[in-house]
Amino acid sequence: MMSNSSRARGIGIILVLLMLAGCQNPEFEKPDGTVLKWESLRGHWVLVNYWAEWCKPCLEEIPELNDLDRSGAIVVLGVNFDDIRGQELIELGDRMGIRYGMLNEDPGPEFGWKTPVALPATFVINPDGDLVEARFGPQTEEDIKELIGR
Repeated sequence: MMSNSSRARGIGIILVLLMLAGCQNPEFEKPDGTVLKWESLRGHWVLVNYWAEWCKPCLEEIPELNDLDRSGAIVVLGVNFDDIRGQELIELGDRMGIRYGMLNEDPGPEFGWKTPVALPATFVINPDGDLVEARFGPQTEEDIKELIGR
């Protein structure tokens, strides 16, 4: 017969496993209302770039990030630091020349990332889904390709 403490421990382990299973494929809403399943990015390098309209270095790196995203080897996802969402975010991105994907929400809390305190900030995720590093300041296509070995 199982003791109450063994049963409670077993139930606790099952609950932790269920919670972890639910975290295996987080989903994030895009400004157009569609959903991005994080697991769909597996096998790709991903850059999660935090930006703001008032951030001059953010504006400078947009063409570089557009080129990286267009290369097909890297998926770039923009996160607006000022929490602008939906149609307003789509229009702002258009005005700023952003051609890569954007998210309505910060994915950082889902993965335990600290919110950046300086902009631009770029989180580099490898094809296995692991955070390789967080970079601050404007990134260039050359710097990122060197980092990922391309």
